[in-house]
Amino acid sequence: FNQCCQDVNIVLTPLDVLELARSQNMTTGEFLQKHTLMPITKELQLPMVMLKMRDDEAKRCPFVTEQGCGVYENRPWACRMYPLGMAIPPARAGETPEPVYFVFEDDHCKGRHQTDARQWTPVQWRSDQQIDRRDDLEQGFRDLVSHPWFIGGRQLDPKRIEMFHMAAYDVDRFRRFVFDSTFLDRFDLDDELVEEIRTDDYALLRFA
Repeated sequence: FNQCCQDVNIVLTPLDVLELARSQNMTTGEFLQKHTLMPITKELQLPMVMLKMRDDEAKRCPFVTEQGCGVYENRPWACRMYPLGMAIPPARAGETPEPVYFVFEDDHCKGRHQTDARQWTPVQWRSDQQIDRRDDLEQGFRDLVSHPWFIGGRQLDPKRIEMFHMAAYDVDRFRRFVFDSTFLDRFDLDDELVEEIRTDDYALLRFA
């Protein structure tokens, strides 16, 4: 297990950050500061959050223990999907492309060498790993990052990148922004929605 979770790059989704933070009894801001990196390149159109690996030779995942994954119930999307990979072909006008699935055949993955292993379809694997539930919670995020505005190569200015990062990943800070600024004066929200985002992390993530 330790070999499988070393020297890899794990990109975190907004839900990954939220659930990992809660599993460590941290705010999202505390988790981002301690456990993540945000690479900055000229080609980066949107802020990206990556899990910070241990500062050792193996660059192991910080949540791996002698007993295995220490955050298994809250493991990231990338860990749930592995060894299944997914790619989405370029969209044509008026079409919604279907994802293409493939399997990573890494030597350190021992499961694929088991002759009595269960056979899985991509649909069965996604269901077993609760991917569909997570994708439903993050549908708005995926719609946003795949918007033609970004696909066309446009980029946000630094101020909007900071706002995007806060709303997508640092939802505790975003909650303070909503309730401690003039946000609710400038936007007309239903009272029920206001109360939901005040107390429900998942409702806040959807809203963000």
